[in-house]
Amino acid sequence: MDALATVVFIFSYVFFLLRISTAVDTITVNQYIRDGETITSAGGTFELGFFSPGDSKNRYLGIWYKKVAPRTVVWVANRESPLTDSSGVLKVTQQGILVVINGTNGILWNSNSSRSAQDPKAQLLESGNLVMRNGNDGDPENFLWQSFDYPCDTLLPGMKRGRNRVTGLDRYLSSWKSADDPSKGNFTYGMDLSGFPQLFLRNGLAVKFRAGPWNGVRFSGIPQLTNNSVYTFDYVSNEKEIYFIYSLVNSSVIMRAVLTPDGYSRRFTWTDQKNEWTLYSTSQRDDCDNYAICGVNGICKINQSPNCECMKGFRPKFQSNWDMAYWSDGCVRSTPLDCQKGDGFVKYSGVKLPDTRSSWFNESMNLKECASLCLSNCSCTAYANSDIRGGGSGCLLWFGDLIDIRDFTQNGQEFYVRMAAADLDALSSLNSSSKKKKKQVIVISISITGIVLLSLVLTLYVLKKRKRQLKRRGYMDHNTEEGETNEGQKHLEIPLFDLDTLLNATNNFSSDNKLGEGGFGPVYKGILQEGQEIAVKMMLKTSRQGLEEFKNEVESIAKLQHRNLVKLLGCCIHGRERMLIYEYLPNKSLDFFIFGLTLLNHCLVSLSTRMPSFFFSFDAYARKILYLQRILPITKKNCWEQEKE
Repeated sequence: MDALATVVFIFSYVFFLLRISTAVDTITVNQYIRDGETITSAGGTFELGFFSPGDSKNRYLGIWYKKVAPRTVVWVANRESPLTDSSGVLKVTQQGILVVINGTNGILWNSNSSRSAQDPKAQLLESGNLVMRNGNDGDPENFLWQSFDYPCDTLLPGMKRGRNRVTGLDRYLSSWKSADDPSKGNFTYGMDLSGFPQLFLRNGLAVKFRAGPWNGVRFSGIPQLTNNSVYTFDYVSNEKEIYFIYSLVNSSVIMRAVLTPDGYSRRFTWTDQKNEWTLYSTSQRDDCDNYAICGVNGICKINQSPNCECMKGFRPKFQSNWDMAYWSDGCVRSTPLDCQKGDGFVKYSGVKLPDTRSSWFNESMNLKECASLCLSNCSCTAYANSDIRGGGSGCLLWFGDLIDIRDFTQNGQEFYVRMAAADLDALSSLNSSSKKKKKQVIVISISITGIVLLSLVLTLYVLKKRKRQLKRRGYMDHNTEEGETNEGQKHLEIPLFDLDTLLNATNNFSSDNKLGEGGFGPVYKGILQEGQEIAVKMMLKTSRQGLEEFKNEVESIAKLQHRNLVKLLGCCIHGRERMLIYEYLPNKSLDFFIFGLTLLNHCLVSLSTRMPSFFFSFDAYARKILYLQRILPITKKNCWEQEKE
């Protein structure tokens, strides 16, 4: 008998295993999932079973990504009632209820469905949704129960975040306490239906971040929520339910939105190449996303310092606190509203709309009707379109203080704030004065720019004209005899002056510096950078004297050292230009020493080349020059006659 019982048990167990293996994503009545056993979704993306989070030894029933390591859990059943050992079991009851029991058959968690069931089955879908259905009925509307209606800290593609207006079911995210404890933490992120619906992220009861109302395109407080190539999103609001949902464009992408234990809403994608989760986006981006950081009637501007300022027509409630960057007290009106004196509105653009919990809305009105309705109600403090699509539609009215406003650099909205008539007049005058000043600044800027440009043009014109003049005089001719010039300078044994030095010394050979002009060219006075005064003799380019002849003449003059002679300091050879640089003698006759001396030197050079024995020493050379100086004025035509003497 005992043997028969053993055989029956073995066959029953094998039959149980066969049932599990033939339907790996489904559990039927009287079928069990024990600790250590799992079921996997049809496509192999998700897995369900018992696990221990982090360093904890407690056991929980959960769903995680099967192909992602380390294990990433997306849903937990008994998050508030952990198992302390591995005795846990998951089973389906005849009533179509999922239950987790411990080793003493105590129920730690159940799905608590109120619908009647026929042939109930639990199935883990490829979306990560654990559902209870009747038989083979796959219509989501007929599901007896589904885990997507009870999210934990993770929003998966296809999961709704919002409210069922009929049943009151609230689908919201709640953070884990820690990486080791999946029980509900301090933070929740869900839809608030008071006033115009909006998303709130709360720390306990206090609001930490407000995503704002839906404006037809995105949530007002999440400007980065835009169409993209990774996922699409939708917002549904009707009599039955209101929710936000997103879907993947490519089913091969793994994405999840998570409310972290420290209270941040972040979206991640899985990267196979790096084998890690990559941050895709985050709702809270900077300090201005902290709820009501600037208090009531204040506006936060992240790109200025300090970040907070009062709206137009308002002032800090406590200036001393405001000066210390303590802004939570907010701002009060500078002038009380008075409907009888004719209030008006100031337009704000590119902002996050104020908290809408104290608002009223009508989705069939236009903006003009909305403005008229707000103006006729003395309690109305602001208005805006509720939907920004197609140029705007719908009416959204605020009553009381305006709170949690910030500016955006992109995808912000417009709204209109009520102001007292006196403040409107002051603001109008201020704007007029500001526009006038702005216009003056523009005029002055244009004038200064014009003057600078005109000066620049004139300067360029003068420089270009001067360049042409220098070119005509030969200073800019770098092509003519360039090779000859460079080669000639290598063999001279006297100092060489470059043209720029002489141009600076003589103020570009200014006529004011001209000392005179002889048969061989003009002479200019100059002052070198170190302060030495010089006389620059420019040889006429009409002279047929070659480079070698000029060099011989320069070297001959340079060898002369006599107390009665003007000292030659050097020369300059630039293109066709030839120049001699002498010391400047203010108390002597430069006309005699330079204009008479050049011709004498010319004659002496000629004599030295034809009669080498004529000069036997430098003193004899000097005495000959002094001798020639006593002769009647010498010219080129009688030079040879002087040589014959």
